[in-house]
Amino acid sequence: MDKATARAAVWTKLAQVAIPDSRFHLNFNEYIPDFAGNDLATARLIELDAFQAAEVLFITPDNCLERLRAETVRAGKIQIMSTYGIRRGLIELRPDDVPPALADYAVTLDLIEKFGRPISLAELRQRYRLDMIVTGASAVNTAGVRFGKGHGFFDLEWAFLWQIGVVKPETPVIAVVHDYQVVEVELATSPFDTLCDLVITPTQTIRIESPQKPAHGILWDKLEPGMLADIPPLQELKQLQETGQLAGLKG
Repeated sequence: MDKATARAAVWTKLAQVAIPDSRFHLNFNEYIPDFAGNDLATARLIELDAFQAAEVLFITPDNCLERLRAETVRAGKIQIMSTYGIRRGLIELRPDDVPPALADYAVTLDLIEKFGRPISLAELRQRYRLDMIVTGASAVNTAGVRFGKGHGFFDLEWAFLWQIGVVKPETPVIAVVHDYQVVEVELATSPFDTLCDLVITPTQTIRIESPQKPAHGILWDKLEPGMLADIPPLQELKQLQETGQLAGLKG
């Protein structure tokens, strides 16, 4: 089954449990929704030893991860979040940036840029190594093949994080989804797909054996038209690469 077919099949069922977005309603082409039972999935994740040990997490801006972002603040951990469509780059949110009573509000997409601060790739590379990556998905299969809305943002994020050296093959990638979003089908993959180590739903934790993670950075000739112009981290990465500031790192 191709991804477009699997995505369409999932979206029909997902509409029954998805929480509408204030801007996009139930248009899953535009966002990855929160869902009924998210509290159970988030509880599963924060009980993981890997989460307990993590100090710095990369969390995508999907609606289904808002609760996790709040729990990450309460757990005293640093998080890096990409902005919607990566259009305004990356945001660093430290627990000290958020008054304790405001954690649930500070992590919303409308407010996180007010509580957190922009962080460049150069700063990220200098200051941090990522202990965990958490993402939503439109759908994911039991082999860990995940895909989003069809824009390829997550695979771009993995590529530039790899290229600046803040992730490695052992960095766990976790998808948080509803059970309706887990598909029992084989899906065609490409060398650019970043497979998950774990898939967490309200009712189960699926562990993937030896998930594929691309061992390369951005392939500039493979970018979709307009991506370089629209995504500031790509512009910065290109400058870092062209000025030799990524010497010793492959990409």
